[in-house]
Amino acid sequence: MLFRSTQVMAGETVLAFASEEPQSRYDFASITTRAEQHDGAWMLSGCKSVVPQLEAADHVVLSARLGTGSVGLFLVESGKPGVTVNGYKMVDGGRGGDLLLERASATLLTDEALPLLEEITAAGIVALCWEAVGVMDVLKKSTLDYLRTRKQFGVPIAKFQALQHRIVNVVIEVEQARSAAINAAAALEAPRDARERAVSAAKYTIGRAGPLAAEESIQMHGGIGMSWDLPLSHYAKRALMIGHQMGDEDHHLSRFISLAATA
Repeated sequence: MLFRSTQVMAGETVLAFASEEPQSRYDFASITTRAEQHDGAWMLSGCKSVVPQLEAADHVVLSARLGTGSVGLFLVESGKPGVTVNGYKMVDGGRGGDLLLERASATLLTDEALPLLEEITAAGIVALCWEAVGVMDVLKKSTLDYLRTRKQFGVPIAKFQALQHRIVNVVIEVEQARSAAINAAAALEAPRDARERAVSAAKYTIGRAGPLAAEESIQMHGGIGMSWDLPLSHYAKRALMIGHQMGDEDHHLSRFISLAATA
């Protein structure tokens, strides 16, 4: 091994996971990155897109198509010949990048990766869902604090029934998202079909609730405007970004329907 797992846990070695490609549209089985073996060594060629924190990674774990047609997982060391990183700023303020590979040397981790990729993706989606619940909790609390503080016509605007209805809708959506995340987390150890249905249901719910909480929070803060200096704006951007990571609302609704039809 090039490193030990304890180094990763201690933050001494940073890993990135690259599965999406320009044409994949959330389908981790849509892989055009090629893996070829020459004199016993593996060489990878292809492109991985929108890889979170790619510039900071010492090594990248990625999927590639073998000559047999199956999918393997490989480990690539950043900075080696044939490995090019194009980094950029993401809409939520984080960093991402595209990984270009041209006969880059790699270490094979497994040559039957699809079941593992599905399981990893499910766990990643559950983690994203819980991050989204935390983000929405902040949006809700910040907006409630503002409604109770800002006064108009001599009273806090929290007294206005129209705004009460809007914030109640946000609270309901946040709690529905929390319930879906709890269900998905509980289903991670369930059989594959039950797990995937629960995960897609949670991601769909997050994809619907997150933008609603972000948009309503922004609008109810409209009296003071929005700026980069207000923390709420950054949480709102993160909520929108999570909605598109690892499958957006439409993707997971379609996937849930397909999974339910074959159950």
